[in-house]
Amino acid sequence: MRDFSEKGKLNADVILSIMQEEKPNQVEQFKIPRNRIDKFFPAGTPAQKIEDTIVKALEMYRKRERARER
Repeated sequence: MRDFSEKGKLNADVILSIMQEEKPNQVEQFKIPRNRIDKFFPAGTPAQKIEDTIVKALEMYRKRERARER
């Protein structure tokens, strides 16, 4: 907002637009204690790989559950 104000472009529409943006620190986070999932991954597995694997497993689980409902 400061930049818009300094450039003389700050108005109600700009303020509303900025306030409606989803900020990175407002994205809901979900955390699982590492000790609960360590047994499923080799030591030294990077956190991003663990996250990707968990998401893939959940996608497969959802697909299987939907197939059961049919």
